[in-house]
Amino acid sequence: MRDPFSGNIGSELQQLRFLVVDDNAHMRRLVRTMLFSFGCREIYEAEDGVRGLELFVNHLPDIVITDLVMPPYDGLALTRMIRQPGTNANPDVPIIMLTCHAEKSCVLAARDAGVTEFLAKPISAKDLHLRILHIVNNQCSLLGRKNHLDHDRKRRHQTNNHKQQTPEAAGTEPQTTVYLISDSNETDGMPQRA
Repeated sequence: MRDPFSGNIGSELQQLRFLVVDDNAHMRRLVRTMLFSFGCREIYEAEDGVRGLELFVNHLPDIVITDLVMPPYDGLALTRMIRQPGTNANPDVPIIMLTCHAEKSCVLAARDAGVTEFLAKPISAKDLHLRILHIVNNQCSLLGRKNHLDHDRKRRHQTNNHKQQTPEAAGTEPQTTVYLISDSNETDGMPQRA
């Protein structure tokens, strides 16, 4: 079995398989372009959860990036199907959710479904890259879980107290809201903005 997480970060990203699931073709193209700029070369795309699950089963991606709201079923349903023990080869695959809906209820629903990382749109290449690096650097905690869904219901967030200058003041791209819902640094149970 290949280990895409061995070696240095640059070569690791080249070895990773990604699945991007979003009903918006422009968003899929944007994410694919970002991934390609990070050195990723094996990227599969799906326009909905049905096709996403099919590609997941056939290609066994190392990381799934999915939208929240998609017909006929959404990113939460896709995540739950992937997380079902015994139904596919990798129910513990890291899942990054991208969405315009960053309300507390959406973040908690994503966490409870088993989402690994949560990014609110509009996303930046920097924030997506940081989330991927976080996953790669913390892969030991992501692989080999016996009951991922039960574990994720108990997950807590990491708190990042760094304040960033607003993009308008800095003359840069819009800031992405990044919610960290990883396993370390337990607090009150609610993912918070980084």
